[in-house]
Amino acid sequence: MDLLQYMNKNYYLLVPALWVIGFALKQTPHVPDWSIIWILILAALSLATFAFGINYEAILNGIIASGIAVLGHQYFIQKIIIKKTDKKKQRPKKDNDLKK
Repeated sequence: MDLLQYMNKNYYLLVPALWVIGFALKQTPHVPDWSIIWILILAALSLATFAFGINYEAILNGIIASGIAVLGHQYFIQKIIIKKTDKKKQRPKKDNDLKK
């Protein structure tokens, strides 16, 4: 599903901005992981309504932008980083292993 088709193009810059905010929050020791999504939603709503006014479109696109930022980050973690670590964990077979 392509979530970008539901978001107005004026709000595309919110996604990388939310990634940066989320990364900073993740590095902050006193911010629990469960609260990061809520902080990102509030940040997206604040930025969207500040830039485009308080209206239905700004609120909806702010929520969609925060969802894309969080889902995009999770996709990156699960598909890119975990696959690299899984490949490193697999050790090459030695001749002694084949004889057993």
